[in-house]
Amino acid sequence: METKKEIICIVCPNGCRMNVFIEDQNKVTRVENALCKNGISYAESEVQYPQRSLTSTVKVNGGSLPLVSVRSNKPIPKEKLQEAVKLLRTIELTAPVDYHQVIVSNILDTGADIITTRQVLAK
Repeated sequence: METKKEIICIVCPNGCRMNVFIEDQNKVTRVENALCKNGISYAESEVQYPQRSLTSTVKVNGGSLPLVSVRSNKPIPKEKLQEAVKLLRTIELTAPVDYHQVIVSNILDTGADIITTRQVLAK
């Protein structure tokens, strides 16, 4: 049985409202209203293997700021986001913290590293 799902593409500024037709086990059969081939790839990926970039904060002890912002260096599977955030809540860094410092390598075996997005100096 085929179902239809509407997805708004975020690949380019066009923001196409695409109709994605899906068969059993998330197999994309066709995509309508995509203005470019990137939209079709995005729709297939979003249905079959949704991923998101992770942004959060991590506690810093002895720093000029109490927290440092962090992000994943590449998207991670959507179903692992909550578990990744839970893991980040357990981490405490000690100042100084460098810009683009790797906090967690290969978080949850996703191939993505969690890196800092700013520097935090010691008090």
